[in-house]
Amino acid sequence: MGVKETVTIVGAGLSGLTLAYILSERHISVKILEASNRLGGRIQTVKGVNETPLELGATWFSEMHPNLLALIKKLELKIYPQFSHGVSLFQTKSFEPPQKFFVPEAELPSYRLVGGTQMLIDTLGKKIPDNTIMLNAKVTAIKETKKGIVLETSDGQTCESDKVIVCIPPQLAGNQITFLPELPVSLSKVLSNVQTWMAGAVKFVLEYEQPFWRSEGFSGMLYSHAGIITEMYDHTNFEKNKFGFTGFLNNGSTSFSQQVRKDLVIRQLSELFGEMALDYTTYIDKIWTDEYIMAGHQVVQRPHQNNGHPLLQKSYMGGKLFFAATETATQCPGYMEGAVCSATKTAQTACNLPQFL
Repeated sequence: MGVKETVTIVGAGLSGLTLAYILSERHISVKILEASNRLGGRIQTVKGVNETPLELGATWFSEMHPNLLALIKKLELKIYPQFSHGVSLFQTKSFEPPQKFFVPEAELPSYRLVGGTQMLIDTLGKKIPDNTIMLNAKVTAIKETKKGIVLETSDGQTCESDKVIVCIPPQLAGNQITFLPELPVSLSKVLSNVQTWMAGAVKFVLEYEQPFWRSEGFSGMLYSHAGIITEMYDHTNFEKNKFGFTGFLNNGSTSFSQQVRKDLVIRQLSELFGEMALDYTTYIDKIWTDEYIMAGHQVVQRPHQNNGHPLLQKSYMGGKLFFAATETATQCPGYMEGAVCSATKTAQTACNLPQFL
């Protein structure tokens, strides 16, 4: 294989950007087509009024994720453990006081990235040659030609390539991209039934001037069967000078307006922590159901349905088409670790490269 081979990657999430980084480091010509107007996919860090990094997407990882940790180390990023000291709360019923419990010091703690998970995305983006990434470029067709592959976008542009690696959720690819020649029927059926991890989740973030919960001896950790918040965690930054919460809302909250969701969140927290919870500086939430995460309504019968499926490990169109989203990984599919695993493995199989991490 010479340096003239070109590879087009569909999707600029963690798997696509990691793959582009690996290939460009090996002097392989890469282009990324991303349907949305930003990088990161299911990683999205926003800033509050006080510039607190607030995670609307993927956040935590651990020592059980060695490939992700190796990438973080290679990119010279820093990690720190998730705060969990103090009293945690568990609400079983709305009309009963919350149960209080302590989380013992974990042998394998969860970690976060200093500066926010977006640091991983932004750093990878800077490692990739300029003019590699095209935003607002939604791929609608992938066609095999005598010379290689042609990709078509929704605005009528075309892109020629020797190989293409699809790094968007398989369910999305199966429903939004036309493949010519058609993919095997067995693969088409699998694609539409691969669960997209985080699809349908509702995540919220809150920013505060002060960590009043810590001052009162609380960890900020909450689990609830009674309120709109189902899970919540302390979201103080590494420097301990910016403060907030992040967590998940129950699935039924998708039918509410964002204003109603915010009101219910603040009410639940004020009932648990007192009036100090009313004095927030930023509230943002996100429902992960847009056109960049899933297509239509999907019935999922089990968690990680068809993630890591054997058919997703194969190449198609004569070795010119590969799938490498996190859901294709055989290790930790759906998570950031899975994204890195799928990228590193596909770099080896698609381009005959040695192990990178």
